Amino acid sequence: MNYDKKIRGGSILARALHDRGIENVFTLSGGFCNPALEGFMECQINVINCPHEQIAGHLADGHTRITRKPSVCLVGPEGFANAVPSMMEAWGERSPVIYITGSSTLKRQGSGGFKEIDDVSIAAPLTKYSASITDGKRIREFVDKAYRIATNGYPGAVHLSVPVDIMFSSFPENVGLEERPFSQNIKPIVKAWPDPSQLLDILKLCLESEKPVLIGGHGVWWSKNEKKLENVGDTLNIPIFNIPYHQKLLGEEAESYMGLADIHQYPPSKFALHESDLVLMVGGRLDNQMNFGNPPLFPATTKLVCVNGSHEEIEFNRAADFNLLSDPGPFFDALIELKNNGKWRLSRSWFDLNKNKRKEWVEKTLSDLNIETKKAEKEGEKIHPLQLSLDVQEIMGGDDWLVIDGGNTHFWSEIAINIAGWNGKKLGGILHPGTFSMLGVGVSFALSAKNTNPNSNVILISGDGAFLSGGLSVEAAFQENIPIIVVIDNNGGLDCISQQQERLFESGKHFATDFRDIPFHTMFEGLGGHGELVTKREELGPALKRAIESGKTSCINVKAKGVISPIVLATTNKRDKASIE
Repeated sequence: MNYDKKIRGGSILARALHDRGIENVFTLSGGFCNPALEGFMECQINVINCPHEQIAGHLADGHTRITRKPSVCLVGPEGFANAVPSMMEAWGERSPVIYITGSSTLKRQGSGGFKEIDDVSIAAPLTKYSASITDGKRIREFVDKAYRIATNGYPGAVHLSVPVDIMFSSFPENVGLEERPFSQNIKPIVKAWPDPSQLLDILKLCLESEKPVLIGGHGVWWSKNEKKLENVGDTLNIPIFNIPYHQKLLGEEAESYMGLADIHQYPPSKFALHESDLVLMVGGRLDNQMNFGNPPLFPATTKLVCVNGSHEEIEFNRAADFNLLSDPGPFFDALIELKNNGKWRLSRSWFDLNKNKRKEWVEKTLSDLNIETKKAEKEGEKIHPLQLSLDVQEIMGGDDWLVIDGGNTHFWSEIAINIAGWNGKKLGGILHPGTFSMLGVGVSFALSAKNTNPNSNVILISGDGAFLSGGLSVEAAFQENIPIIVVIDNNGGLDCISQQQERLFESGKHFATDFRDIPFHTMFEGLGGHGELVTKREELGPALKRAIESGKTSCINVKAKGVISPIVLATTNKRDKASIE
């Protein structure tokens, strides 16, 4: 070992992350982070400089969700506070982003040092692991531990605080390499294997079931088992639903995919869950999205089985009748083996019945929308948000990515995606906010989609409120020459909130939710992009085609009608009830 040559702590940090396979770092460059940036430059790790730390965090999250490889968000101490919302969003989707804070000096910790903040305590409830590196000789140890925690079990964000004096101080180049592990190669992810006796009990339930339903969650995606999930649905005639808001596990056009497990937003799931005698939830947890395992989502007459690859997540599934600790892959393999052994006898009748329910819902929804759209065109009304999303998808190709921002736009676009999928629309990918439906993630996620799929068109549907929350990130698109198309569902305010207020306030009015008429399209033109204003439905398609042909980052500013979504309607049905419970 060469202990004569010394390098800065920031360079050791960069080398340790490089050894873990980190390829992308997102940051807003700051003085506290300079030694690490120098190290990333030396390691030839791709670094994208962002106009804001929250944007850096969302970009790291979006990139991680798509590639399923950890990315780094590097921020300074005050920048850490800006990055917290992105940490919250990554936490909701179990995205293994590695957050690194160049923090206040260790030497004067607790005495009011420059930009001193207790970042470790703030990050702790929003990450799987949050720690401060207090000894520069242990940098590699901390990085290795953080990486393993982020990627093993149920993945999730982690946080390391690196005091600025450790960042700048010099240490032996090979420090820490004399200790185990001697090999710095990436270790395989540890996966849970099902207990044989428990697995047999659950398989027996599956064989006895006449109306099974399978709900796929985060764990299926992060364990890369979505193809096995589809095979289970197609081979065993089991309808497949998706936990709301999560990364799409199956294409909407997939034979076995039926939609979201959301009885408000997607009525066919209500029929499936209420008529089913067995629900298998794989890779998810019984949180608020799943009504904590309770009616009306899951009736008492239905057996509920939860399969999860993380003991941490199983703790959330106490409402299940049966819990199984298992990676989704082995469980799916065991189900398929029932077919291979000739034990699986379920006919297609239950499967086809659910497909017909989806078909009926799609046809009715489109029929109702067609009547409303014709009326709107005749009377000069603005475009319906559901029609807007359907029309956007109409011009998209099979390799193109659709990104959705948070808010009411999110809810309507989810419905539109399912409808379009039933009618055969195939997309390259779909990316949207997770559990928190956070406003302002859209542009960053669209950049991530385009960065990882440079030959595909990437179209974002964002609301005016959502774009105002995070639209500054569009500067990164211009700076890095990553052209995306932003379609703004512009209804003049925070429509989702105003609709709740109008139903819940005694006055029947809304308050503090309106925006002025902002010319988003001219904003893009001023930045060097393409922009158009759309006031009529027939203008939308041609405007989108021109935006694609321009090859520039573009904005199509659409004057849209504010329409209450089914989920907002359902969750505001009583004045004395919280909108979300």
